[in-house]
Amino acid sequence: MTDFLEQAGQLSTIASAKDFLREQMEITEPIARALDLADTLHSGQFRKSGNPYIVHPIAVAAITASFSADETMVIAALLHDVVEDTDYPIEDIYKQFGKDVTHIVEGLTKIVTIRDENLAASDTEERLNSSALSFRKMLIASIEDVRVLIIKLCDRLHNMLTLDALPPSKQQRISEETLVVYAPIAHRLGISRIKNDLEDLSFKYIYPNEYRKIDAYISANDQSLHISLNVFIAKVKKILHKAGYHWEDFEVIGRVKHYYSIYLKMQRKGVGIDEVLDLLAIRIIVKAPLECYEALGAIHLEFTPLISRFKDYIALPKENGYQTIHTTLFDEEGIVEAQIRTREMHQLAEYGVAAHWKYKGGLEHVNLEWLKGLNYQNESVEEFYELAKSDLFSEEISVFTPEGDYFTLPKDSVALDFAYAVHSEIGETATGALVNKEKASLLTILNNGDIVKVITDGRPRMHCSWENTVKTSKAKSGIRAQCRKRLREVDETTSYNILATLFGKSSLFVREAVEAYQGDATIAKAAGHLDALKEKIHKISRSENIKVVRFWELLKRGYKKPQIKEKEHFSFFTNKQIEGIEFDHCCHPKVGDDIVAFYKHNKAIIHHKLCMNAYGKIMAGEPMLFVQWRSSNMPQYRLIVSLPNRKGELAKLLMKLSAMKLNVIGIEFGISSSESAEYCHIEVESEAEGKRDIENEIGKKFKLIDIVALDDAYNH
Repeated sequence: MTDFLEQAGQLSTIASAKDFLREQMEITEPIARALDLADTLHSGQFRKSGNPYIVHPIAVAAITASFSADETMVIAALLHDVVEDTDYPIEDIYKQFGKDVTHIVEGLTKIVTIRDENLAASDTEERLNSSALSFRKMLIASIEDVRVLIIKLCDRLHNMLTLDALPPSKQQRISEETLVVYAPIAHRLGISRIKNDLEDLSFKYIYPNEYRKIDAYISANDQSLHISLNVFIAKVKKILHKAGYHWEDFEVIGRVKHYYSIYLKMQRKGVGIDEVLDLLAIRIIVKAPLECYEALGAIHLEFTPLISRFKDYIALPKENGYQTIHTTLFDEEGIVEAQIRTREMHQLAEYGVAAHWKYKGGLEHVNLEWLKGLNYQNESVEEFYELAKSDLFSEEISVFTPEGDYFTLPKDSVALDFAYAVHSEIGETATGALVNKEKASLLTILNNGDIVKVITDGRPRMHCSWENTVKTSKAKSGIRAQCRKRLREVDETTSYNILATLFGKSSLFVREAVEAYQGDATIAKAAGHLDALKEKIHKISRSENIKVVRFWELLKRGYKKPQIKEKEHFSFFTNKQIEGIEFDHCCHPKVGDDIVAFYKHNKAIIHHKLCMNAYGKIMAGEPMLFVQWRSSNMPQYRLIVSLPNRKGELAKLLMKLSAMKLNVIGIEFGISSSESAEYCHIEVESEAEGKRDIENEIGKKFKLIDIVALDDAYNH
């Protein structure tokens, strides 16, 4: 941790906090007024540490000043808790400090701030809802002015620096949120200094034992590590000078890597810290972009590079504007990561979007489109939180179009993610892809540097079951929105078709009747809720509208009152005779899936609700029945059985289940564990047998890996 942050975290008096602010920025007359106002309004308020509360806003203002040197942002940082914690109205801030400061303070006030007494426990649903709501407010406020987000990050950084004052459970809770939400946001804004500090501070509280081990190792080897680093830096300087660089035209700086990045490397490789080879990193800073490549050539001629680790972010900048060449070099001192960049690239890498205010320029290099893309207004706060985290908290790859345009995607994205990244309409109508000129499915996992062409046919495609397979929030929310729209359309038309079948009339005839009495705003519910269907029939029959009465008179001729009929696994509400139940060949719904039923030749034909063939029949107005899965009070279990990969083994298992009078309600087969065995997942329901009885009986002849009571698995 830097001396600057140590000093910020140790501030305990108002005088020391004001001195700290003066060290970062000149105290202009407006800043002095804001400082005096905040000091007066927060008088008598104290933090959990016992320090005067005003120390916190002053510290946040000082950290903000170090990143931005912007008077407006510093004033807003000083006043960021005034409206929330005092009776001072926002209108008075406008009168004293103008529109810009008021706008930022208002944005910060809308964000739910850290308060010890408001924090829910780390493992509760309340915690998720609170974090999600706070997160959405923060991002929505930031879309209008990104300065809100910069100050909020500085605020969170100071809170992390002073987290020792809170109990361990709250330290854990705040650190988790910081690592999952705030650090990735700092990364996307390009502010690596804040990102690295937030990660290390969070790591200290979330994994204290691992943090102590790394800290102990680095401390014990501090001298040797820095000797190795200095020796390597001296070699690189001589190489660059020999290559024609004047001493004053370049700079080489070194560091031991951040603790959290070391921890992640240990986790990825499954090694201890003493086995991590590249603990050291250097940065070569030159004057011009072309010199970056010249410097790269010079050091590659002297040191053997690890080509698999080479990345050129100058030619292909990251989405946050980051530009640097990364290479990893073998040397007798060890393996060292080298980053090569210009002074301007360095400023942008360290300060990101804040460089615009600190250096009076540079914002044009920072892409903030991702921030607008996180504004999922139609999602619940929990869905918003999950979608945004999947965008923010991920490693990235670059994928190209055949024309050479590139898109940054999360690691392990599939071709459908790429399709949605190009355009929402491309994602909705995609049917396949060409990856590096070879035909591939839309679920093909993409690699860094792949060239992808999406194949479309102009017609929307349903990929509802793929929502959990795609990685980007744009693809997830696109699939979700498309499927919700289709479900609404299907439910509405299905409702008319069911009513039409009950009354023996056309779907159009019934639609006109329903619209005449009250419109069709709630008609979609009738497709899946029996009470809603009964209410619809009742209201039509009791309507006093003359047009509806005439319709009803026609409708009820020969009309029989429907009743519930239970057959096999299904419950129908109909006045028709059902002689049998069939499944069409096009879809195979499992127990619990959304289903629809068509009525043909006195039989119920069952389809998955989102089946494309079913959709055509629904839109064509074919006769339909109200159907639901029959409720069962019998206990249900999921069995995982390892079967020899031989002909007839599955048949033997099914015969055994039948002999035990277990009803099979779902089966998944073909999950290989080796060349000689496969796992079979079977869901069953039992009238008499208990869990232990089933386990003992099946275990006599088959290798039962696990048995789970579905009530336990899903109801809790």
